[in-house]
Amino acid sequence: MHKASSSNFLGPDGLDLSNSFFTQISGAAPATSPRRNTKITVVGVGNVGMAIAQTIMTQDLADELTLVDANADKLQGEVLDLQHAAAFLPRVKINASLDYAATADSDLCIVTAGARQKPGETRLNLLQRNVALFRHIVPPLAKFSPDSIIVVVSNPVDVLTYVAWKLSGFPPNRVIGSGTNLDSSRFRFLIADHLDVNAQDVQAYIVGEHGDSSVALWSSISVGGVPVLSFLERQQIPYEKQTLENIHKEVVQGAYEVIRLKGYTSWAIGYSVASLARTLLRNQRRIHPVSVLAKGFYGINGGDVFLSLPAQLGRRGVLGVTNVHLTDEEVEKLRNSAKTILDVQSQLGLK
Repeated sequence: MHKASSSNFLGPDGLDLSNSFFTQISGAAPATSPRRNTKITVVGVGNVGMAIAQTIMTQDLADELTLVDANADKLQGEVLDLQHAAAFLPRVKINASLDYAATADSDLCIVTAGARQKPGETRLNLLQRNVALFRHIVPPLAKFSPDSIIVVVSNPVDVLTYVAWKLSGFPPNRVIGSGTNLDSSRFRFLIADHLDVNAQDVQAYIVGEHGDSSVALWSSISVGGVPVLSFLERQQIPYEKQTLENIHKEVVQGAYEVIRLKGYTSWAIGYSVASLARTLLRNQRRIHPVSVLAKGFYGINGGDVFLSLPAQLGRRGVLGVTNVHLTDEEVEKLRNSAKTILDVQSQLGLK
């Protein structure tokens, strides 16, 4: 496939004509080397990958964006479609290639590629095919961008983040899964909807597996700085635990409902991953519930496992895990969630 890229070389034999359009002012200082560009790579140009790429561009998070996919025609079409919108977007150089050499010197590598489940295929078989796919994706990313941060979005995200960590050889702080960052956003929206407040004023986390065994941290939810459950108890305002469980169930089923209605999810995960990119690359040191190496936290033992915990993120990746106080019930559920993931990992035979 011919590599598509934005370029200033319009003249014959690749002559750079850009200087012909501008004349330096008298006495101007010589040009200095510009700061190093921020480069993001997105692997996989399906609905999720393109939603992430589009959001990264509109939010001006990268100077250079490289797209990689195995489908040459779709890859070429997507990059052309984005390039044609250049007049309406912040300036960004867009590249597309089948060759991972094009990803060299990326600051952030976002992996969205994944195999689709075949009719009658077990989840384990699907996972094994995705592991095989990752063997072709992660090592070249690590080779060409040895100092980058890898963010895994492909599902099942927790297990595949573990796989990416093993295959990359990176330290665990530089391999992150998108985890429950989006689940927590859904959670905040539903709580805000129930209380008729702005979701940005709600602090609430879903932790554990990005999936059925996820854990809602009801004990630490606050609205405008007010702990919700302890406030209700102090004011002797009754609430039903089943109502809380129903809200959590809505979070877990949220993606399935979107898929049922439109066939896939895209925009919410696009914004979710772009928020991670902003925090990481701009060293904002914000706290996100993302999939991190959780061994040793909250009594999670039995093996290396990635699952979502509230983590502070910055330019070095995971800067630390927030010491959120959990109830005994929440700790037990979190450990069970870790066991669920470890049981799946044990079937992969990945050392």
